[in-house]
Amino acid sequence: MHKRIILFTLLVTGFILHTSMFASEKAQINKAAPDFILTDSHGKTHSLSQYKGKIVVLEWVNFGCPFVRKHYNGKNMQALQQKYTSEDIVWLSICSSAPGKQGYYRSNDELNKKLAEEGHEASAYLIDASGDVGRMYDAKTTPHMYIINKEGILVYDGAIDDKPSAKLEDLKEADNYVSNKLDILIAGKEVDPETTNPYGCGIKY
Repeated sequence: MHKRIILFTLLVTGFILHTSMFASEKAQINKAAPDFILTDSHGKTHSLSQYKGKIVVLEWVNFGCPFVRKHYNGKNMQALQQKYTSEDIVWLSICSSAPGKQGYYRSNDELNKKLAEEGHEASAYLIDASGDVGRMYDAKTTPHMYIINKEGILVYDGAIDDKPSAKLEDLKEADNYVSNKLDILIAGKEVDPETTNPYGCGIKY
């Protein structure tokens, strides 16, 4: 009985320590991007640290959101994904919708069917149903975009562009912040760390 109590206490203590350490890591602009581990739509595990030495884009997504629909219906997001992954950039789409909320898929089969319909071209679609990674990065909207440079530093946090609307026609005149930053990084130059106000639907934590 005494051994069981000790074992239970150790397990609880370990869980609390793990949770507090995880919660204490918060993404900050111009600081090292905190590591995370998530599973993709095919059941494969990805960690941010495995992409060390590469430029990484994080795209928070919810296909039911009208602002996300603008970028996917207009093929803007897929074009960006295809262009930059061909430049050896890692593009990770992340969904932090909780079970039962808009954007959450009950099975990987259902999700992968949707990804095929959307013409999704990112490196992976990661599932963050607990919302832990979304909260770690303080992701607020879909889309909410982040760029991490080859040194693992978070250099961009914010909107995809300067047109905070769900209107498809606004894509033509948009100044794409993400594309601008990535082109500079691809050229081997440094970018000024920057935050902008993300726009879109609130994430369904």
